[in-house]
Amino acid sequence: MINSSADLLEFEALRQLVGRFVGSALGREELEKARPCTDRRQLEEAHALNAEAIEYLKSASKPQTAGRGAALRLRFSGIPDIRQAARKLRIEGAALEGKEIFELLSLLDQASDIRMILLAVEERFPRLAKQAAGIGGELRGLLHDLANRVLPDGSVADHASVALSRIRKGIERQKRLIQESLERFLKAHRADGVLQEEFVTLRNDRFVVPVVSGLQGRVAGVIHGSSGSGHTLFVEPFETIELNNELVSLTEEESREVFRILREMTDRLRAHGPSIGMSMQVIGELDLVFARAGFALEFDCVIPRFSGEEDPLLRLEGARHPLLEDVLRRQRKAVIPITFELDSSVRTLLLSGPNTGGKTVSLKTAGLLALMAQAGIPVPAREAVFPVFDQVLADLGDNQSIAESLSSFSSHIRRIREILTVVTADSLVLLDELGRATDPEEGGALGVAILDNLRSWKAFTLVSTHLMALKVYGGSRQGVLNGSMGFDHVTLEPTYQLRVGAPGESAGLAIAGRLGMPPDLIERARAAMTTRERELADFLEQLQNRTSELAAEKRKLEEQRAALAAREKEVAREWERKESAKLKELERRCELLMRNFEEQSRQTIEEILQGAQNRKASGQAQRKVAKTTREFREEIRATVLSTSDEARQGVIPGLKIEEGARVRLKNVREPAQVKRKLGPDRLEVQAGFLKLQVSIDDVLEVLPEGGGGGKLPSNVTFHPAGPRWDTSYRELNLIGKHVEEAMEELDRFLDQAVMAEVTRVRVVHGHGMGVLKKAVAEALARSPHVAKYYAASPGEGGFGATVAEMKES
Repeated sequence: MINSSADLLEFEALRQLVGRFVGSALGREELEKARPCTDRRQLEEAHALNAEAIEYLKSASKPQTAGRGAALRLRFSGIPDIRQAARKLRIEGAALEGKEIFELLSLLDQASDIRMILLAVEERFPRLAKQAAGIGGELRGLLHDLANRVLPDGSVADHASVALSRIRKGIERQKRLIQESLERFLKAHRADGVLQEEFVTLRNDRFVVPVVSGLQGRVAGVIHGSSGSGHTLFVEPFETIELNNELVSLTEEESREVFRILREMTDRLRAHGPSIGMSMQVIGELDLVFARAGFALEFDCVIPRFSGEEDPLLRLEGARHPLLEDVLRRQRKAVIPITFELDSSVRTLLLSGPNTGGKTVSLKTAGLLALMAQAGIPVPAREAVFPVFDQVLADLGDNQSIAESLSSFSSHIRRIREILTVVTADSLVLLDELGRATDPEEGGALGVAILDNLRSWKAFTLVSTHLMALKVYGGSRQGVLNGSMGFDHVTLEPTYQLRVGAPGESAGLAIAGRLGMPPDLIERARAAMTTRERELADFLEQLQNRTSELAAEKRKLEEQRAALAAREKEVAREWERKESAKLKELERRCELLMRNFEEQSRQTIEEILQGAQNRKASGQAQRKVAKTTREFREEIRATVLSTSDEARQGVIPGLKIEEGARVRLKNVREPAQVKRKLGPDRLEVQAGFLKLQVSIDDVLEVLPEGGGGGKLPSNVTFHPAGPRWDTSYRELNLIGKHVEEAMEELDRFLDQAVMAEVTRVRVVHGHGMGVLKKAVAEALARSPHVAKYYAASPGEGGFGATVAEMKES
């Protein structure tokens, strides 16, 4: 993106504001690379990633169940800066310092944890997981091998190698020998006065004792230095020289082994250099993504959308300048948001209004938010839609330069000339105080010509002005929209509210008076104005007042509309609550009927069992079961229908009743059909064989074509009716079934046959090994319902089936 106006729009300051949310040096490096771009696919992917990160942060801030799929808070602030170590790692033969290796391993360990966390939530946040997958998974093994070999202070641990452990044990042993030797020396010279103090210290990495200056001749040893005052000499006794020499030798051997270990670890890290580099890049990118998400949550931003190339749209609703908002927050003040819309038919917005009223801030807000959107940063607004601009061109403020001999007007013209040479149909142009710093009449004419040129390019253009010629231009040209910043005539202060549709008054005299200009001077200025100027000022004031009134009316209507919508929702919720209560009552009634039926069934079954030997009593019990089932079925159906009718009484949507429609009427169980309308509130309907004239108020609902009444709740259960026996003969096929399964089915079959008063049944069991045939015969023999049984005739299956004749009730 050609972005020559980023400095004027303070994009660098915006980048520093986002930088507050970056945790690591790698993330800050990625933020420095952030630039507005014109690749639509790249922008949409970046903002989709932002949206996921915002949702992730929201989810991570809420209480949630631990386990796979939980969004855990990610920490980037503790990641060390290892960029210098990474560059050093690319140099063949170079060895990293212990501290550098520790920090590099620490970064890789944290990167591996971030990778694992984001991959665990892949189903909810697929883009973040895909980004995290770029972190090298194979580095886990390397981390496991090198773990704890280097300590946080950069020193190599004793267990880093067997040789190092042996050397360090030798060093400790040698130090003890030297300590013991010097303690014997101190003890031997304690009484002769040559010792300054009784302690052992180090000089030039060798153990020494303090001796009084001038008495060193009484001690056999080597002097390694003196104190600052010169009163003490540090002497290494001859008897410990060999021990110290051995200690120095072990120390040098230790250094060689430590260097070997560090070089070996460096070589292993270097072998994974590409994967380490990719992991560093991904960590930086993820840090920046979550920084943008944190910024979005802090400043209440939205993900911007990009309009199509064929139908460009620039819409900002509730947009706020983030830098201004940051400043006002510290002052406990709020930003007044702006709202406007430009499209392919209206591409130019002319802003007028009072000085210090917010015109320039509005231009900067639109320009900076466009740069933010195309840099992949969420924008502070309720809604934001942008075309993909190829460049944002701005002339803001006073660019006069004494060094370059440029006046305000000449610098203004030079900048506009540069804009006109590079502008395209895909540009956003921001011009502050167009035609300023010269004669108003000539400035207005020049401004009109410049706007005509920009309109010929079809560039989106936002302009602020005080010139009457441009205000008239905005009201008389198609494709140009006037807008004004509000001004309160009571307090004589700007309201900073952007109103679209009419120009605004400059209110220069009123602003000057509020800023302390003497009142008599203001009155002389008013008297000096021409009649035409005063009339225009009065007209603009009236227009501004009318616009304010219309805006107030619009807000009032919107509030009433919102209140009405809220009332409708409340009514709907109340209706649903009543419906839910009625359905619960239906469930309660059904449950009561079920319990009664189960009790009656249990009693009936006990009577059957008790009277199994008495055929007459058995028959009576069977008929009682059938009667109870019928009564239960009718009772529960009546309960459901009555409750459904009750549920329909209440809030009923508008009924569309036409001839031929099927309706449900009050106190009429059967649906009726509308034959004709007898008037606005009377109908002639037919319910079964009855023709009725009813009031339209008696209609409970209009039924769908071919439909019945309302559907029953899903948790209402009906017991299935027994089988219908249309003739005196039925059969049961048991071929292929196991004996236990077949016997259960045969028992149910015989019970149903008795309840349906069937006189003769056939049981098909096949030939086979005869096991099923034998089991059927035994079951029929002990059944209280079977009078006799015998093999079927050849026409009915022969020995592969058995016929049973049932006992009469």
